[in-house]
Amino acid sequence: MAEKERKRKILFVCTHNASRSQMAEGLFRELKGDRWEAYSAGTAPTEVHPGAVAVMAEIGIDVRGHRAKGLDVLAGITFDEVVTVCDNAQKTCPVVPGGGVRRHQGFEDPSVARGTKAEVLAVFRRVRDEIRTWIVNTY
Repeated sequence: MAEKERKRKILFVCTHNASRSQMAEGLFRELKGDRWEAYSAGTAPTEVHPGAVAVMAEIGIDVRGHRAKGLDVLAGITFDEVVTVCDNAQKTCPVVPGGGVRRHQGFEDPSVARGTKAEVLAVFRRVRDEIRTWIVNTY
């Protein structure tokens, strides 16, 4: 019997680990979890944005248990890929120990959207869907 193939590990990094990287982690787990382990972290973590939680729940992905974390929490994990999902993280992210291939795919920060609750959630939905499309087309 063949040995089970090791799951590859991917890390999504943004500044606050509040929206984009959290949505990317949740989507990647849902879409590619049979072959990949997904993680997320921030260069200056704060807390998971309620808008990210809400729009992920709309598509059946529960990220309520996620918490914003810094890169230090993931020390000791070897990643096959490290993806920065915001331009600021790309500029400020230190070399991730154990980080493999580095990739950047920037997305708009939905947490800075202003307007009514419906307008803000519309931005979160659009960014979520852009991340999903990118994952499907790239992996």
